[in-house]
Amino acid sequence: MPETRVLLADDHSIVRRGLRSALEDDPSFQIVGEAANGREAVQLAELLLPDVAIVDIAMPQLNGIDATALIQKASPQTRVLMLSVHSDETYILRALTAGARGYLLKDSAENEVVAAVRALAQGHSYFSPAIAKTLLDEHVRYLRNRGLEDSYDLLTDREKEVLQLLAEGRSNKEVAAVLGIGVSTIETHRMNLMQKLNLHSTAEIVLYAVRKRIINH
Repeated sequence: MPETRVLLADDHSIVRRGLRSALEDDPSFQIVGEAANGREAVQLAELLLPDVAIVDIAMPQLNGIDATALIQKASPQTRVLMLSVHSDETYILRALTAGARGYLLKDSAENEVVAAVRALAQGHSYFSPAIAKTLLDEHVRYLRNRGLEDSYDLLTDREKEVLQLLAEGRSNKEVAAVLGIGVSTIETHRMNLMQKLNLHSTAEIVLYAVRKRIINH
């Protein structure tokens, strides 16, 4: 089984040490580098081209969200797992918009990091289970306060399929290949489901899917 090459980026050495220890217990992971600030993380990602980069959201010189955006430009194949103490939607949306494919809470990182890195390496997303619960509770409260209903049941079966595949990080072309239909048809389904759910970006599609527990976390 090929090793998953991992870059660790956190300004606290004790955090990096804990993550390294948890990952090195599994022979399928190889730690290829460590960064103590955001700029160093971008430089190492460009040099080492890791499969997965674990990036702290709050780092000196360059914060994790801006570093993630630059890592995606320097090494597009690298999947970024954001590490954070924040579980509110604003931070998660910013991380996803920057290109992160997963979001791990620091207080549970050492217990979840193996599952998280494995999920990203396999092309999936990963979100700490506590995040999914928080987002769902906030979503339900938002709907209740405004006398609204969840629009998920308005989606057709095909739109639900497209929603899940998009939330898993697939492009329109990849979704079309999975479902065996044309790209233009996928684009139509995407436009319709976003309109029904009042979503405006791919990041919001992912967040919605996490709330509804449509994708794995």
